[in-house]
Amino acid sequence: MLKVTSIRKGIVIDHITSGKGLKIFQKLNLDKVDTPVVLLMNVMSNKLGRKDIIKIQDHVDVDLTILGLIDPNITINIIENDTIVEKMKIEIPTKVTGMIKCKNPRCITWTDDYVVPEFTLVRNGDIQYRCSYCEELTKYEL
Repeated sequence: MLKVTSIRKGIVIDHITSGKGLKIFQKLNLDKVDTPVVLLMNVMSNKLGRKDIIKIQDHVDVDLTILGLIDPNITINIIENDTIVEKMKIEIPTKVTGMIKCKNPRCITWTDDYVVPEFTLVRNGDIQYRCSYCEELTKYEL
């Protein structure tokens, strides 16, 4: 059995739906940080069956908004002196700025480089976001 030790100080991104860990690793640009990072995939879980885990030694700024877009089941554990000092549950963000591209090719966000796309969550069956500029509904795609 594979054994990965705990970290003394850092961030653990836990309860990632199996198979989404690599996508999160890429979106957070964890290959570019100067600290050790471990990506565990298909780890046994009582809650999920299988899950992915990312362990980041030391503290790195993590964009929690992008995590909620990819997988709202994620929990973030902040570790200090081998102890969890804070546990956060990620939620689906209600406002998203600059992370989604509007699917309407006539939207100003496609033609004006200075306009940052902004979206507001709309729940009508699927999780979709309404563009603040053209009101087109867009779904976040990995």
